[in-house]
Amino acid sequence: MSILKYMIVGAAVGLGINYITKKNADGRSIIEDLTDNAPEWLDKVKQLADSTLEKVGKTAEDFKTNF
Repeated sequence: MSILKYMIVGAAVGLGINYITKKNADGRSIIEDLTDNAPEWLDKVKQLADSTLEKVGKTAEDFKTNF
């Protein structure tokens, strides 16, 4: 039974890698699109993290002054 699970997982991984590296109609793969857009997403995540930290800090200060 264990060998059957390994065969199924191996096939799924192989198909997944094949899917994300397959070229689309425009000649680009999914992985290429992800790597090209990653710096933009990283900047957005950093901005979101900074604004969240500011909000948490402000809430903590408000909570601290009330007690």
